Amino acid sequence: MIVRTKYLKMIADGFRVVPIVVLIGARQVGKTSLMQSVEVKGKRLFLNGQDAEVAALFQRFSVIEQYLKSYLNKSLKGYLMIDEFQYIPNLAETLNVLTEKHKELKILCSGSLSIEAVELEMTLANKTKTVEVLPFSFEEFLLAKEKRLYKLLHRKNDIVDSSELNPLFNPLLNEYLIFGGMPRVVLSDRIEEKVAALDDIINPITLVKKTTDHRSFAGLLKYLALQIGNMVNINSISAETGVPYKKCEEYIYLLEQMYIIKMIEPYESNRRKSITKMKKVFFCDTGLRNMIVKNFNDIDFREDRGAIFENYVMQELWRNKSAGATLQFFRTSDGAEVDFVFNNLKEKIAVESKYKTMTKPVSLAAFNRFCDDESIQKRYIVNKNLNTTHNGVNFIQGFLVNNIY
Repeated sequence: MIVRTKYLKMIADGFRVVPIVVLIGARQVGKTSLMQSVEVKGKRLFLNGQDAEVAALFQRFSVIEQYLKSYLNKSLKGYLMIDEFQYIPNLAETLNVLTEKHKELKILCSGSLSIEAVELEMTLANKTKTVEVLPFSFEEFLLAKEKRLYKLLHRKNDIVDSSELNPLFNPLLNEYLIFGGMPRVVLSDRIEEKVAALDDIINPITLVKKTTDHRSFAGLLKYLALQIGNMVNINSISAETGVPYKKCEEYIYLLEQMYIIKMIEPYESNRRKSITKMKKVFFCDTGLRNMIVKNFNDIDFREDRGAIFENYVMQELWRNKSAGATLQFFRTSDGAEVDFVFNNLKEKIAVESKYKTMTKPVSLAAFNRFCDDESIQKRYIVNKNLNTTHNGVNFIQGFLVNNIY
């Protein structure tokens, strides 16, 4: 089992200030394993919210309190871990009373819909901390697949001119781009096992709506999968899929809440206005996206290779985003286009994604003009092979995206 130290630290930090920490993320992203790997002082009790008998315990405070006294300890000093908390009705009210009455009780919940996490936060005021659990990053992927390269990647001071490392890292990055970072998929050795694992994850997602909605929901999901990296218009989606406008909005919102897709908003400033109000669509995992379009061909022989690479860059940027930071894109009628504009509230960073082998640095006039207008000093072009700096622009290889921050 891969120890996900980043998330364990976030959980520990959360419990220092609040009694309830909520893990939220896609199905089979590793939330349950993460809960089980949390080190605690004292006793712990693990409950599954999908169990109807467990859900029933929480419907009366006196019942769950007595249950915890029997199976945790009489003083309720310890850790209550609730997996799939979204299946328990009226959970927030019960947790509120539990934590008010028993100050030494810590509660760790996990679920697959962020809607429920928001409801918990609203009901429990300042008692909760939400942690997004995402698929394996490329670094975690390396830790699972090739620890030697993982250690090499962390020798950042030694990687100044890392072109010679391409033959080592690129085959693994290509595998990551095709099959993604869902833990079960990463830990499967054979391609057939990886595809089967992805199919097991995606099938319940396409069936999430009621029977009469299955086809339209699945159709919209496939349409979005074919549009990764593109701006999407609800009217166009409705026309192409035959799904009513309001249903399209509902489905897109639901897919975001399930951590299947990520919608990136356009960037605007007082100096230059974006030509669009439309958002760009990306997937939270490229493997799930490729499962939907039924294409696991080699990345270098695919027409959508640039879009997949851009999606990967988005994932790596998003997972390192701190609270309050924003990740957007920019496009204007005069040809200026920036794949990602990251604002961490202290400075802005501009990032371009180019799935190309570069023999030398290139100058992107529109990119640089935008950065100059917006006073953006940190500029990155993520590419296949070049790792250098030229005229204030940092060219970095795809496997080094995590270094941008």
